[in-house]
Amino acid sequence: MALVLIRGENNAKILNAIADVERHAQLNLSTKPKVIDAKYADKIVENILKAPLRTKSNVATAFRIKEDTSTAILQIKKIHPPAHIVVISNDYEDYNELNKTVNNAKVFRGYYSGKKQSTEMKDYKTSKNGSKYPKNDYT
Repeated sequence: MALVLIRGENNAKILNAIADVERHAQLNLSTKPKVIDAKYADKIVENILKAPLRTKSNVATAFRIKEDTSTAILQIKKIHPPAHIVVISNDYEDYNELNKTVNNAKVFRGYYSGKKQSTEMKDYKTSKNGSKYPKNDYT
């Protein structure tokens, strides 16, 4: 299980990036996104990249995903989100500290999952009149 850290300019871009991670990268969030201090997120990314950042972030969030680190990195490389996304594995020294921070942080406001939560089966059988659509009483 990997941690995903997203840093960006504003809440709207962060929310769009989270939606892109779910929708286009097809990753499954195992926790709700949590608010992370932007300066702390910048410090973590600088430690991982081992270089100073060109731009500082104003807003940051982090969450866990069900997929492993390598799968997450490959899937996120395929998308073009409006914010900076970093996948953090437990190999990095900042992982444990960020993991504790995610456990204790507040939920990032405005997020909702676009994925359907229902596990019931849909019935796509054709109706008795031969149409796959139900009979319309208005025709």
